[in-house]
Amino acid sequence: MAQRWSDLLFAHWPVATSELRPLIPDGLELDTWAGEGWVGIVPFRMSGVRLRGTPALPWLSAFPELNLRTYVRVGDRPGVWFFSLDAANPVAVAIARRWFHLPYFRARMSCRDDDGEVIYDSRRVHRGAPAATLAARYRPIGNVTTTHEGTHEHWLTARFCLYAEDGRRRLWRGEIDHPPWPLQSATATLEYKGTASGFGITLPDRAPICHFVRTIDVRCWRPGLVTRSSI
Repeated sequence: MAQRWSDLLFAHWPVATSELRPLIPDGLELDTWAGEGWVGIVPFRMSGVRLRGTPALPWLSAFPELNLRTYVRVGDRPGVWFFSLDAANPVAVAIARRWFHLPYFRARMSCRDDDGEVIYDSRRVHRGAPAATLAARYRPIGNVTTTHEGTHEHWLTARFCLYAEDGRRRLWRGEIDHPPWPLQSATATLEYKGTASGFGITLPDRAPICHFVRTIDVRCWRPGLVTRSSI
C-alpha cells in the first residue's frame, strides 16, 4: 500500500519496563533505551491511502489517525507494537483489523490547522473498546533535521516494521518503508483520558519529548507470519 502521513506529532514518555513487559505478547522482546521502555502517542492525518498502482478513493483514502505504541524487537529486527490505533473511517478500521491484525478502533476525529498550529480532537466510539479521548494542540518550533543512528531521536522514530498478534495468538510482522523522517522539535498541549490508562499504562506526570513531521510518503506491505519457534 501507499499512503501519505501529514501533521504528525510524536509525543514520547519513559515508562517502567516492569509495567510494559506484561502487556507484550510472548515472542516479542521489549526494546529499551537507557534501561527504560518508551510509550508514544502519535496523532496525524492519513491521505492518499491506496493499493499501489491504483487511484485513491476520496471516501476511503483520507482521515485522521491516532496511535498508542511502544517499541519491541524480534532478534535484530526492532519494530513497533501498537496498543491501539484510532481512525475516523469505519471502512479503513474494518480492513485494517482483518488484513493487518491490528487493534484499530472507530473514532470521531478532527484535525485542522490554525495559523501553523495543529488542533486535533479524537473520541473513540468503537463498541466494546476502552473509552478514550485526546485533545491536542501542537506546532513545530525548530528546523527540519534528520536523525543519526545511535541517537535517542533515531531510536524512537526509525522503525521500519510493526508487529501484531491475531486472535489465534499468531505473531505477524509488517514491513514499512519511507525516507528518513524530516523531524522538527515541537511544542504540544495534550489532554487525554483513557488513551493510555485504558490499557493499564500510567504515563508519567511530565512533559513528553515531542517531534513534528509535516509530511512523509510511506509504503507498507501486508504482514507475514513470524514463527515463534524461530524467535
